[in-house]
Amino acid sequence: QVQVVESGGGLVQAGGSLRLSCAASGRIFIINAMGWFRQAPGKEREFVAAIKLSGTSTNYADSVKGRFTISRDSAKNTVYLHMSSLKPEDTAVYYCAAGSGWPSPNSVAYAYWGQGTQVTVSS
Repeated sequence: QVQVVESGGGLVQAGGSLRLSCAASGRIFIINAMGWFRQAPGKEREFVAAIKLSGTSTNYADSVKGRFTISRDSAKNTVYLHMSSLKPEDTAVYYCAAGSGWPSPNSVAYAYWGQGTQVTVSS
């Protein structure tokens, strides 16, 4: 089993920045990619970004390209989501996920999920 725990959410003003962290533990060797998804009230969960744990492959949703950056610290088994130029529509619960495939935008590619962290962007 793999456990993932998110941290770093909070309240920020529009135009501001925030960094989310996701620490993975357990059977790390079965994980090949980690991703971030988000779910706003009344909406379906949507893909944000994903990264391959070896190499440099990343994947971003069009809505966050140029504003969000996903990165990793392999020594710490941790993935980060650096969010800048935040907008009120970025308000959501952000979930970290881990899977054995490639950095897919499809949630079914990820078997392990965190509990989520709330990000609120005020206008």
